Amino acid sequence: MKKLSITWLLALPLFLLSACASLPEGVKPIANFQLERYLGKWYEIARLDHSFERNLEQVTADYSLNPDGSVKVLNRGFNTRKQQWQAIEGRAKFVESPQIGRLKVSFFGPFYGGYNIVELDKNYQYALIVGNDRKYLWILSRTPRLEPKTQQQLIERAKALGFATDKLIFVKQP
Repeated sequence: MKKLSITWLLALPLFLLSACASLPEGVKPIANFQLERYLGKWYEIARLDHSFERNLEQVTADYSLNPDGSVKVLNRGFNTRKQQWQAIEGRAKFVESPQIGRLKVSFFGPFYGGYNIVELDKNYQYALIVGNDRKYLWILSRTPRLEPKTQQQLIERAKALGFATDKLIFVKQP
């Protein structure tokens, strides 16, 4: 019995870390993902509120390849309360195959969160991203503004997946 308890205690942190990069129930990441086409600058069009982006406008995410094959993530935004730019760098790794839009991203050491691409147009111009649960959602675009029809389609898709789209924050972009 003691051996089982020690094994459980050693496995628990690994379980907790992997749970942070999980998928919300009923949500499936895209297949046929091509990382090289996804790299580059994206503008945040809308998001669900969370503390680490509160008061940020003009938010962008830049993705580039690290020498070890992981993805460098550089998020940047203007904090309207502090009246200054803020940036944070992280790294993302594939959870499954590189052809599946399911990654885990870390900005703080060994702690990872889910980065699941659930909608991506064929030209890699807009994307719908969800986290490990229904509290995290982002609509991204290669341009500071998204065509209203496309934006509405992404909102409808998120709503169909069970996200609280009535609580979306639409990010001010230049």
